[in-house]
Amino acid sequence: MKLKEFLLLLRRHAALLVIAAVLGGLGGFAAHTLVPTTYTARTELFVSVATSGDPYELQMGSSFIQERIQTYVDMAQTGPVLRPVIDDLDLDTTPGELAGHVAAYSDPRTVLISVEATEATPVQAASVSRGVADSLVDAIEAVEDPTGDETSRIRMTVSNPPTPPLEPDGPAAWIYVAIGVFVGLAIGLGLALLRAALDNKLRSREDLEGLTSASVLASIPDDPNIGDHPLISDLSLDDPRGEAFRRLRTNLGFAQVDDTNSAILVTSAQAQEGKSSTSINLAIALAQAGKRVALVDVDLRQPTVAKKTGLENSAGLTTALLGAVDVDDLLQPWGQDELYILTAGVMPPNPAELLDSRAMSALVARLTGEFDVVILDGPPLLPVSDGLALAKIVGRVLLIAGVGRVRLTDLQESLRCLEVLSAPISLILNRVPRSGIEMSGYYLPYASRAKDVGAEYDDDQHPGSGTEPDEGGRSPQTRTGRSGNKAVRRTHRNRSARGSSPNTPAPKARDAFAGEIWRSTGGPRAHIWPGRFGEGLLGRSSADEGGAAAGGTLQDGSEESVPEAEALVHGRRQS
Repeated sequence: MKLKEFLLLLRRHAALLVIAAVLGGLGGFAAHTLVPTTYTARTELFVSVATSGDPYELQMGSSFIQERIQTYVDMAQTGPVLRPVIDDLDLDTTPGELAGHVAAYSDPRTVLISVEATEATPVQAASVSRGVADSLVDAIEAVEDPTGDETSRIRMTVSNPPTPPLEPDGPAAWIYVAIGVFVGLAIGLGLALLRAALDNKLRSREDLEGLTSASVLASIPDDPNIGDHPLISDLSLDDPRGEAFRRLRTNLGFAQVDDTNSAILVTSAQAQEGKSSTSINLAIALAQAGKRVALVDVDLRQPTVAKKTGLENSAGLTTALLGAVDVDDLLQPWGQDELYILTAGVMPPNPAELLDSRAMSALVARLTGEFDVVILDGPPLLPVSDGLALAKIVGRVLLIAGVGRVRLTDLQESLRCLEVLSAPISLILNRVPRSGIEMSGYYLPYASRAKDVGAEYDDDQHPGSGTEPDEGGRSPQTRTGRSGNKAVRRTHRNRSARGSSPNTPAPKARDAFAGEIWRSTGGPRAHIWPGRFGEGLLGRSSADEGGAAAGGTLQDGSEESVPEAEALVHGRRQS
C-alpha cells in the first residue's frame, strides 16, 4: 500500500480510529483502577563472621558467608520465620499467604540480604518488612547455634531499616492510559485494514481510474442539503456543486469534439447513484451556456424527471412512441433558457421493447436534428437491459458512479457491457465528500462580486418577483400543456435570438455582466449584452452615429429592439 493510499485510509476511517483510541484509553484507565494499590518496603541486612583478625580467617569467613547466604535468603519465606511476624503484628493471614507478600534476595557480589514486603498500606509494608528481617536474624542464630551454649559466629545487623514508601507500586495512571490508547489504535487500524480489504465499494477517484481508461469528466460534491435545493438553478454562483456542473459542461464539450451524434445517455450501474439529478442539472448547465437542450426521461420503470422538475407527466415519451401525439406537442419548456423536457409519460408494460424500437431511434434522431444536445435520463444498466438498448443509438454514454454506493464489481460489469457495444464512455464521480474539491479562494471574490451586482440591478429594474406573468397569470417557465407548446417554443427561440424577451427579464448573471461592463467602460460607446453561446449583443447608443434611442443592430445584421439593454445602459449612465 502506497503512502497516499495509507493516508487516505486513515482519513476515511478517522472516526473508527478515534473511537478505538478513546475506548482503549478508557480501558487503560479502568485497568489502573481495578488493579489493587500496593506498597513495597525493603529492609537490608549485613552479614558478617566474627574473626580474630587473621587474614586467613577473614578469607575463610568470607567464603563461609558466600556458601551460607543463599540458604539464609531461602529461609525468609519459611514458616519458622513468618509465624512470629504474624503473631507480633496480629496479622489476619497464614504463613503461606504471607510468603506471597514477602521476598528476599541477595547480590552474589555483596554480603547484603534484602527483605521486601508488599502490603496494602505503606506503614504495614514497612512493619512486615522489618518484622521478617528481625525474625530471620533470630531464626539464623537458632540454626547456627541450636544449643545456645556458644555465641554464633554469624552476625546479622540491619544496615538499612525500612521506611514507609511514598509512591505505590506499578506504573502511573497515565502509562495505563497511554498503553490503552496505543492498543486501541492498533486494533482500530487493524479493523480499518480489514474493512478496506473487504470493502468492494467505490471510495475515490483513484478506484474509478483503476477500472478503466475512460476519462472522468467531473467530480460532483456531496451536498447534505440537496433535498432542499436539488437543482443548480436554485444555487448561488459560488456553490461548489453548481461549479462542478459547469466544469462538467466544459469537459463534456471537449469530449464531444469528434462525436457525430449529439445524443447523450446518462445512466449508472445501479439505482440511487444520482443519475436523474445529474441529468437534469447537466441539462440546466448546458442551457445556461446558450445550448438548445432536450432532456428526455427514458427510465420507463421508475421515472423521476417530472417529479424533480415539477412538470406534467400524464403524456410524454410513451405517448410519442405510440404515435398518439407529435413530440413537438409533448416537449415542455423549463426555465428561462432553451431547455425542453420530455417526461416519461404513462409507464408501459413493455419498456424494453419500446426503447429498443425503431420509433425510439427515429425520435432520438429527430431531436438531435432540432437541438444542440439531447440528454437521455436512462435506467440503471445492471437491473434491466433497457439502458444497453439505448446505448446503441446515442453518441456518448455518461456513466454515473456514486461514491460509497456502487460496488466496484458492478461498475466493472457495467463498463464491460458498454465496451461490448463500442459505446464512447465518459465517467462522472458523484456524491464525492466535499473535502478536497471546494471552490478555491481565487474564484469566490469574483462569484460574490457578480452576485452582488446582479442583485443590485435586479432590485433596481425588477422589484418584486423575477418574472412577469403572462396573460393567464402564469410565469413563462411554468407554462405547460400540449396545446400551447409550439407557440411557447417559438417564443423561446425568438428570445434566444434577441438575448432577452420584453416579458421575461434577463437572468441575474447577464445583468451582472452588463453592469460590470458598463462600469468598466465608463461610457455609452457600446451596448454589450451577453447572449447565447457567449456571444454579445452589440448595438450603438443614441450618441453614436446612425444609432437609435431604443434599438440596435444584432450581430447577424438584423434589426431588433433591445429596450432592456437600453434601459440598463441609460440607467447606469444616470447613476
